[in-house]
Amino acid sequence: MVMRWDAFLAVVQERGEYSVPQEAERAVRVVLALLGAHVVGAERAELAARLPESCALVLLDPLPAAEPLTPERFVRATAAWIEGATEETAKWDVGAVLSVVADAADEELMRRVLLQLPPGYDLLFGRPQPT
Repeated sequence: MVMRWDAFLAVVQERGEYSVPQEAERAVRVVLALLGAHVVGAERAELAARLPESCALVLLDPLPAAEPLTPERFVRATAAWIEGATEETAKWDVGAVLSVVADAADEELMRRVLLQLPPGYDLLFGRPQPT
């Protein structure tokens, strides 16, 4: 069953320790837009199908990335899109959102998603992989 938007947002708000839902929503939209630019094909569609419709639309409608971003550059890009964010706060935003996304996916889907991304994204999703 797909998580509802309000439930998804509430979990992100809790994990991100945001004082208001609008902060969580801003993080969700920025992080999912960046993620959608880097995950393609069946994995992106399958991941979108497990998210609330608002999240799925953001994930499915990005501009394609010119090049893959390392996890560090992904965090920096997030910081650049969130007014007043620093790399540290952006890392927190990314972790809050991507950990909820990972919860919505099963292990097999997460494995396939992580295969499309540069090494180190497993930590951003809160799913460290054995080396």
